[in-house]
Amino acid sequence: MPQMQKMFRAATLSLVIAATVSACAASRDVTALPDAANVAIGQRAYADGPLIQPVAVIEDSRCPVGVACVWAGRVRVKILWLRPNGDAQPFEVVLGEPTPLADGTITLESVHPDKRPDRPIKPGDYRFAFRFMGGL
Repeated sequence: MPQMQKMFRAATLSLVIAATVSACAASRDVTALPDAANVAIGQRAYADGPLIQPVAVIEDSRCPVGVACVWAGRVRVKILWLRPNGDAQPFEVVLGEPTPLADGTITLESVHPDKRPDRPIKPGDYRFAFRFMGGL
């Protein structure tokens, strides 16, 4: 085998090994983000595409469990859309209502725990489920 071919193969092998080692090192530092099925306030999650982060419950006027109400109430949540360019764009969602986001809509599908007449819900106890429907 000519000397030039041996040098080329050695250089190629070195690059492959270096790329593999750096990929392994990088993957150890990356924490997988949850999907958007059970998200807490302050937690980042992928919603079938967009990266989102609920930051506050603006309103929770749901009818408590076991109480007869004239109006079912609603839940409004302030969310950050963490854009690929690094910007955090705030927006608001209302339980059950599609909200325009990126190239589609995002819907706050559920809020837990249920509201109770005898105790308030602490911000850290809220869990949300989101669904994104892409437009493309």
